[in-house]
Amino acid sequence: MRVITREDYEAEKQQILARIQEGVVFIYPTDTIYGIGCDATDPHAVTVLRRIKQRAEKPFSVIAPSKSWVLENCYVPDKSWLDKLPGPYTLILKLKKKQVVCEEVNLGSNTLGVRLLQHWTQEIPTLLGTPIVTTSANILNKDFMTNLHDLDEQVGNEVDFIIYEGEKKQRPSQIIDMTKEKVTVMKR
Repeated sequence: MRVITREDYEAEKQQILARIQEGVVFIYPTDTIYGIGCDATDPHAVTVLRRIKQRAEKPFSVIAPSKSWVLENCYVPDKSWLDKLPGPYTLILKLKKKQVVCEEVNLGSNTLGVRLLQHWTQEIPTLLGTPIVTTSANILNKDFMTNLHDLDEQVGNEVDFIIYEGEKKQRPSQIIDMTKEKVTVMKR
């Protein structure tokens, strides 16, 4: 696993974006904690991510390229929540178009967890024009990563690179389920 700084990312941006399009799994900082992800339209990459994370059954969320992408591809019954993005929220929405992510992301569900980051790494899906899987950088049911020292060695050995910017002191995003008549703020 290669550790990349923001400066490295800026200097090698086109090569890094190309690697993501080629299907690598990588770790990156968000506005909350470190995430692990890949191109959400690449079934092979998502399958590799599921194996690394040891998460076979639960759907993944994505970082959307933009608000317009969310509106084009998802039903947003309460736009006031969309107005809170970018920010530390994951909105669970019904999909208008299931094919905007590969089936391995949401496991055939007609819903999708969507984030827009209040962080410079939001530019990755924005520049690619493709959603990126976002889930905590850990093995299922283990502690999430806040710095390089608590990265699970097994996870670190399986990813291509990590964009690292030091310790994160936040908590995972708040999940807002908007798939039913009443909006539900879910407990973590």
